[in-house]
Amino acid sequence: MARPRKPLLSTDRIVQAARDLVDAEGLAAVSTRRLAAELGVSGPSLYNHFRTKDEILEAVADSVSAQVDLSMFEDGRDWRTALHDWAVSYRAALRDHPNIVPVLARGPGRRPAALRLADAVYGAMVDAGWPPAQATSIGALMRYFVMGSALGSFAGGFVDDAGAYDPADYPHLGQAHLLAEQQEKIDERAFETGLRALLDGLEQQYRQIVRPASG
Repeated sequence: MARPRKPLLSTDRIVQAARDLVDAEGLAAVSTRRLAAELGVSGPSLYNHFRTKDEILEAVADSVSAQVDLSMFEDGRDWRTALHDWAVSYRAALRDHPNIVPVLARGPGRRPAALRLADAVYGAMVDAGWPPAQATSIGALMRYFVMGSALGSFAGGFVDDAGAYDPADYPHLGQAHLLAEQQEKIDERAFETGLRALLDGLEQQYRQIVRPASG
């Protein structure tokens, strides 16, 4: 029997096509008609896998959550190291797919990979001795920080034009036009600076709240 010329339509193919479209053109570019065209199928065939466009975007968001490494919560790393390494992996996934962040920001909802992520972080903090309420706050705090860092670039927000920053108006921005060309380095350094500051603060809280209780 001859093999079909095109791969059969599947949930994974739809999600991949939608993710590629979101990455390239943003959320507004996604429609069932556009996706059907990209996949070379009829529009109604998508509804055998997803009922709505929102369901497709939820699946795209979850496919990005699934790219986040969670092994650090299972291999014996201390809570601070694990939280740091997870945040780096989380940001890397969002940095590769920044256009889907607004969907991720809604919360995990019913998305399996996102729920596994939330469960891993919360469970690791509780296992380390953090009170449940504090563990919840830590998960929320880290999520806000990582997502915020993925939404835009500080360095990339400056134009490569020395004339745009007149010293008479902006006396401290004389080198601002050079920021854009070092965007990745500056953004990485800023992320690590903020992450260390957050973890230092949490470490102080840990010493005050958890260690006395465990001692």
